[in-house]
Amino acid sequence: QVQLVESGGGLVQAGGSLRLSCAASGRTFSSYAMGWFRQAPGKEREFVAAISWSGGSTYYADSVKGRFTISRDNAKNTVYLQMNSLKPEDTAVYYCAASTKGVGVRPSIYDYWGQGTQVTVSS
Repeated sequence: QVQLVESGGGLVQAGGSLRLSCAASGRTFSSYAMGWFRQAPGKEREFVAAISWSGGSTYYADSVKGRFTISRDNAKNTVYLQMNSLKPEDTAVYYCAASTKGVGVRPSIYDYWGQGTQVTVSS
């Protein structure tokens, strides 16, 4: 069992930056692939970024590629999402998730989810 707690969301102007953190409980964090997803009001949850258990492989949605960076620190049981050049369309609740089935873009492969953190980008 893994518990995930996101932090770092907030209100930022377009062009600004935020860094989200996701702290995981449990001693097996390093064995999980991790992902970030987001959900805007009235829209489906969408993939943002993912990282393999070792951190050696990363994946990004086209909409954030070149602006967002996912990373992890297994010693701290934490995964990060650095978000730069933020746009109003990045406004959403951001969720981190852990997968025992490997890294991927589909929400269905993730076993554990955090409660989410709100990111609002003003124009």
